[in-house]
Amino acid sequence: MTPVTPVFMDLVRVETRLYNAAGARLRAELGLSIGQFEFLEIIDRVPGCRVLDIVAEVAITVGAVSKAVDRLAAAGWCERAAHPQDRRSSILRLTPEGKRLLTASRPVVESELASLTEAVSPDDLARMAATLATLRASLEAGSHGQAGQPGQPGQPGQPGQPGQPGQAD
Repeated sequence: MTPVTPVFMDLVRVETRLYNAAGARLRAELGLSIGQFEFLEIIDRVPGCRVLDIVAEVAITVGAVSKAVDRLAAAGWCERAAHPQDRRSSILRLTPEGKRLLTASRPVVESELASLTEAVSPDDLARMAATLATLRASLEAGSHGQAGQPGQPGQPGQPGQPGQPGQAD
């Protein structure tokens, strides 16, 4: 049996390097952090997106997501609209400027990640994607990786929040 700890350490190191490199290029070219990009992507992709939808996807706390969404709204990239069935909740929508920024950001992120992963064959990358999807689904089916769990992303000072590790964007 392969020891899991070295695999985990490699996974973390690879994720950090990819995240930082893609984030640096995105910030340099468009003034957007990779965490902000990720939130704009989710808001665009999830119909009727709410803060809780983002929380469920990225496994950070409601407070961190809400603050990040407030910053996106203050920048003019998204807006909150009243939820038609739940007065306690709001629906998030991209503004025209948010849509423009997201559209401009997608090829920047994709080309940077493609460049960084070109040493991996397309078949190996596809197998890795399938393996990570299986692992993610398994973790998300339980309480593992959920926001607010001790030692999990979303706790103060823990990595995994948008922007720099341990910080919300």
